[in-house]
Amino acid sequence: MSSNDDFETMSPAGDKANAPKKSGPSLKARAIGYLSRREHSRQELARKLAPFSEDAHDIELLLDQLERENWLSNERFAHSLLNRRASRQGTSRILNELRQHGVSEAAIADAGQQLHATEFERARAVWEKKFGQPPSNPREYARQYRFLASRGFAAESLRRILGDIPYGAD
Repeated sequence: MSSNDDFETMSPAGDKANAPKKSGPSLKARAIGYLSRREHSRQELARKLAPFSEDAHDIELLLDQLERENWLSNERFAHSLLNRRASRQGTSRILNELRQHGVSEAAIADAGQQLHATEFERARAVWEKKFGQPPSNPREYARQYRFLASRGFAAESLRRILGDIPYGAD
């Protein structure tokens, strides 16, 4: 290696003990970088920052500071997730995702109220885009029902959209 290289230098014994540490953005710079791209929950941001810090206490202090400075907000994260997911997913699936991200139960309850009010319209829009016509036989009914249920839409909404199970030849 030449002396102009910025790589780690080795001592004559071949160890890296005296080598300069790899530098990079500070923990706060990384956190703000993540938050500038999209909203993150506190739990999600802590998980993303963990590989860059040896002390979990440092991460907690940074997250507290980011909340005080209004860079980090679980309520904003919940609102952002609702806006991204609501047009394609049902209430139960979105609420479960909020729980997984560590959002407070109060924020989840607020989101649930907003989502329940529009559940039928959102499910109908997803159904229209994917299928557009009522099922003609029990097999097609089951296929459409499974698709919408896997998206997290309520059974009541699905029955209103799909109607009665058609009887006929399969």
